[in-house]
Amino acid sequence: MNKNNISRRQFMGSAAATTAAFTIVPRHVLGGPGQTPPSEKLRIASIGAGGRASGDIEAVSQEEIVALCDVDWRNAAGSFKRFDKAKKYKDFREMLDKEDKNIDAVIVATPDHIHAVAAMAAIKRGKHVYCEKPLTHSVYEARKLAEAAREHQVATQMGNQGQASEETRRISEFIGAGAIGKVRRVHVWTDRPMQGLLNTYWPQGVDRPGDTPAVPDTLDWDLWLGPAPERPYHPAYAPFKWRGWWDFGTGALGDIGCHALDPVFRALKLGAPTSVEATSTLVNNETYPAASMVHYDFPARGDLPPVKLTWYDGGMRPNRPDELEDGRSIGDNGTLYVGDEGLMLGTTIIPEAKRREFKPPDPSIPRSPGHHAEWIAACKGDKPAGSNFDWAGPLAEAVLLGNIALRRSLKEKVVRMKLQWDPEAFRITNLPEANEYLHREYRKGWSL
Repeated sequence: MNKNNISRRQFMGSAAATTAAFTIVPRHVLGGPGQTPPSEKLRIASIGAGGRASGDIEAVSQEEIVALCDVDWRNAAGSFKRFDKAKKYKDFREMLDKEDKNIDAVIVATPDHIHAVAAMAAIKRGKHVYCEKPLTHSVYEARKLAEAAREHQVATQMGNQGQASEETRRISEFIGAGAIGKVRRVHVWTDRPMQGLLNTYWPQGVDRPGDTPAVPDTLDWDLWLGPAPERPYHPAYAPFKWRGWWDFGTGALGDIGCHALDPVFRALKLGAPTSVEATSTLVNNETYPAASMVHYDFPARGDLPPVKLTWYDGGMRPNRPDELEDGRSIGDNGTLYVGDEGLMLGTTIIPEAKRREFKPPDPSIPRSPGHHAEWIAACKGDKPAGSNFDWAGPLAEAVLLGNIALRRSLKEKVVRMKLQWDPEAFRITNLPEANEYLHREYRKGWSL
């Protein structure tokens, strides 16, 4: 905890004790069961106030929301009204400078290209940080955020809420109990960016629009761009469809990968991949492809065997397992674990006959009080949150490496080789030109 936090929670035990040491009052003394007393409320600011940010802010609203920042005040209007006493800003740098002494913790819930610069600015000021997934826009940024959080000893959490779920824990417990033997193959798929045959969550595989409509009067477009290359405003980017654009988002893999791959990494104790390769529909320099498959190789870990993991998006899926009974579907989103002694679709062992034979183990992994609650507790000195940046940073690195394999300029070479990754040297060893995509050059006036 920083000095400001501690001093706010100290009090004089009695008039006679004023010359003695300050005492920190235990939470249970001042507040009822399950209550956080006012003297211990965190003062939280949020960078981003509309969209996903509004949900994050609401989830920690039992604390004190002291400042809100959003470049589009129309999009943020709901949060501004809900927390009308909070100071309001458009530039997070101004907010952090002016409110520095009034802030204990910061939420970062912006488009992906802003995550790292905003989170780093807060971390360097000693603020605890909750940052939405996929944590960062580049592999380099993920590495640097994890290092900075460790250096400044702040409590952190990435916004992949499923890590706190019962399902994530049961997957680890089932696989740890040998439900399907040793797992050597995993398939993970999502329907994003597709949504049925006629609609999409956001467009991919499209070119940059040619028209230049006027910027809405409630939006500061220059601040929205932040460190990204300058281009004219268009509703094809903001407020939501930025996810599919290389300059702003991280595509379907970045959007869903930190959710869907988290249980896999935990259950199989995965770390950095040794290689990555990809295939996709046509790709350009503006947006991610409409559909892709990304293949990862992970090395053996102790007595656990090497693992091959394949990611599918855009409606692509693995072949339907022969063991799955007729009439049952693998769904539009899911994870299939392939073990030496069977298969598991999410937490369901297949076929049904094998599932009935398996006796589920007793719960052995500590349960979560809730994803946001973990972070709040960590900010107040409890154990690190489940997706703190020491965990989330390496997970995001692996996810974002997959996007490098999708780059148009590398496509012809990547179909002939796997990109070999050395996490210690922080480089792709067999295709030097691929390393330029580990990071990007920021627009003038922005830095990490």
